[in-house]
Amino acid sequence: FVLLAIVTAVLTGAVYLGFEGIIWFLRLPAEIAPLMRTYLKIVFAGLAAIFLYNYFASLLRALGNSMVPLLFLALSAGLNIALDLWFVCRLGRGVGGAAEATVIAQYISGVGISVYTWVRFPLVRQAAHSKFKANRMKEIAGFSALTCIQQSIMNLGILAVQGLVNSFGTVVMAAFAAAVKIDAFAYLPVQDFGNAFSIFIAQNYGAQKTDRIHKGIRGAFAAAIGFSIAVSALVFVFAALLMRIFIDGSETAVITEGVRYLRIEGAFYAGIGCLFLFYGLYRAVGRPGMSVVLTVISLGTRVLLSYTLAPIKSIGVIAIWWSIPIGWFLADVTGYVYLQYMNKKAKMCRN
Repeated sequence: FVLLAIVTAVLTGAVYLGFEGIIWFLRLPAEIAPLMRTYLKIVFAGLAAIFLYNYFASLLRALGNSMVPLLFLALSAGLNIALDLWFVCRLGRGVGGAAEATVIAQYISGVGISVYTWVRFPLVRQAAHSKFKANRMKEIAGFSALTCIQQSIMNLGILAVQGLVNSFGTVVMAAFAAAVKIDAFAYLPVQDFGNAFSIFIAQNYGAQKTDRIHKGIRGAFAAAIGFSIAVSALVFVFAALLMRIFIDGSETAVITEGVRYLRIEGAFYAGIGCLFLFYGLYRAVGRPGMSVVLTVISLGTRVLLSYTLAPIKSIGVIAIWWSIPIGWFLADVTGYVYLQYMNKKAKMCRN
């Protein structure tokens, strides 16, 4: 808790100090930049709430309670939607109102799950009175450092691509923003499936249950690929209808570009589904560095192809859409090859 609280405080200070640099990095059109400033200045205040929710949600899951974090997440999402409608549509607070709605919902969820955990689990209250040990913080930081690097690389790559998308103007920018929201709904279940898979593998790896690990890997990949293909089919068929959830029907150019994105990138959700499983697998068996390698391959490919091909007029923004599944595919191939190498090495050791 202390470690994450310190990191949150440092990040909060850093984003406000580097505020103008963030605006520059995103290459926002001039007419959008003032709105982004308003939004970010408010929404960055919610970092502490995100810390509270993620910390206590992870703690509850580790204690075997995965339902309560889901309920608080659902509460936050529902409240966010309701407050968005109230602040923006009824009170006319615009972009600032949307940011305020998000932060309020985050704090209610974060504080709520904190209070619940404190009241229902005596273990947490006992830990609060235990002696602080600096070496314990060092140990946890060592476990999480590579994962933090992985997430940082991932988000920096996404921001780099976002900046390139923004350079194509407000139509492409709006289409991408709406389509990414659809993405988040589409493959969030597979992402959480990857987290659960990681816990399963870690438990069996610690217990040296090799047979269960192999069966779990086969079952998990079959389930993730099957689910992803089904979701891809739905997104492909209903792409235009899904875009209209976020975009007014009169904005035909935005909807058309969003549909093109979804029918290219969204057709390959199986790629990101497998990649989430590889991330979870290599974290669980004590090889988080491999997860970082896969992230670098996936995001590096996306950034390299986008910045190389998108400026070519005959290709344009479609290069960005295709670079995403190509990056997933290359990372998946690398993850599979390394898994086969691990299995071969393990057999040699047994023999």
